[in-house]
Amino acid sequence: MIRFILRRLLSTALVLLVVTFVLYLLLNAAMDFFWDLRASTSPNIEDLFESRRRLLDLDTPVVIRYFSWLSGAAGCVIGQCDLGTAWYQNQEVTDQLKGAIVNTVKLITASTLLAIVLGVAVGVVSAIRQYTGFDYFITFLSFLLYSLPVFWVAVLLKQYGAIEINNFMNEPQLASWWPVIVVCLAMGLFWMGAIGGNRRRRIITFCAATLISFATIYYILASGWAQSPSIGFIGVVVIGAGAAVVMTFLSTGLKNRRVLLASITVVVIGALLYMPLQYLFFYVEMNWLWIVGLLILAVAICLGVGLAFRGPDPWDTARTTAITGVIVAVLIFCDRVLQEWDAYSGHPAINGRPIATIGASSPNIDGGFWMGNLDTFTHLLLPSIALVLISFASYTRYTRGSMLEVMSQDYIRTARAKGLNERTVVMRHALRNGLLPLASIVPVDIITMIGGAVITETIFGWNGMGRLFIDSMNRAEIDPVMAYIVITGLLAIVANLVADFLYAVLDPRIRVNA
Repeated sequence: MIRFILRRLLSTALVLLVVTFVLYLLLNAAMDFFWDLRASTSPNIEDLFESRRRLLDLDTPVVIRYFSWLSGAAGCVIGQCDLGTAWYQNQEVTDQLKGAIVNTVKLITASTLLAIVLGVAVGVVSAIRQYTGFDYFITFLSFLLYSLPVFWVAVLLKQYGAIEINNFMNEPQLASWWPVIVVCLAMGLFWMGAIGGNRRRRIITFCAATLISFATIYYILASGWAQSPSIGFIGVVVIGAGAAVVMTFLSTGLKNRRVLLASITVVVIGALLYMPLQYLFFYVEMNWLWIVGLLILAVAICLGVGLAFRGPDPWDTARTTAITGVIVAVLIFCDRVLQEWDAYSGHPAINGRPIATIGASSPNIDGGFWMGNLDTFTHLLLPSIALVLISFASYTRYTRGSMLEVMSQDYIRTARAKGLNERTVVMRHALRNGLLPLASIVPVDIITMIGGAVITETIFGWNGMGRLFIDSMNRAEIDPVMAYIVITGLLAIVANLVADFLYAVLDPRIRVNA
């Protein structure tokens, strides 16, 4: 294992060294360091050129300048990082990277997690319902989303996901109910195709999904929820109970009453702790250290509940209760964040238009931890959706293809022949091996988005790594560009190592000590 890691690190370090050297030479040849002076009519233009040449040390051979930059970058290994200076802004590159990396990680974390969960879930269902109307619809939708230009999607999201939604939230009135009816019928068809079954079951599913969708939309419009969204105690309990049932169904099946009871118990504990947590959130100044600590405590309690209920496999019970507990904890957190909605929407800096179209945060917002998180969420919403739509399409296609291949294997037929139900065959035997292709795709995809969300960040004014790269290229600042290349290169190395280890975890036949 250690030899494998050392060999990989050494080979990739040599590759990274050669790549940075070549790119430094190419950037030096391609960049115009006097772009802002060429149109100047200043009488001392020659002095300005000479001053710029001395500032950037352009009289020194480019190879020597590269090794000078490399010596500063190598200091990061011992904690003395010197990645140069962005000469146009007269700012240290390390200072620029701090904010850019944080903003990009926020954006990528939100969009990637959502895309993986939705993509895998829809891909699995599409594989199970192969050659049905649902499968054809998902296939068409995946290809459509994958082919959409990001800049076009971003512009549409700005218009209809922010401007029109903000207008509607200020005046929540419908000109016609026909769009609502069409959406509800579409939801009925979607869930009918996803759940499947005989004709009677499909009709019941269609009617139930359509009526539930219509009742939900009617409640949103009639209760004023659109103007002041919230989850509340009832919402936490209802959604938590639904999550308990769904997680039990996916994990062990609803026939395992012990696991279902354990999951419901976790929801009851969350409901009992709802009000005490509200007092804690009010009297204690919260930060992310507090939130992470409370989440770890919640997971520990849920694991204890699961192990106490035991069952045929105690760790199956514990895993199900832990996931349910995390969902309930996230609901309580989101509920507390949404309690700031009225104050946030009425803030002079927001002026009743909370869905942001540009930037990573609103200026002059100083409402503490909860309002700050709400502000971050409203700015994350549109760029995250833009990235999710593209990633969702690829994850769906990969998962569907992989699951179809796995479902045709001999051991799947053997599992069915032994009398195992379809849920156990799919969730226990097929899904784990079906996730193998994603083990190599997801880490690399994350790195690609961290280094390549240039269009999304530019359109939405999101000051992340992609925006830093494109702005530095436009200003002929070589040091920030080199820092961007080094960071994305190192992350690519880490992504490939993670992919190797994920393969070993998901497939016991694979070893990484070769």
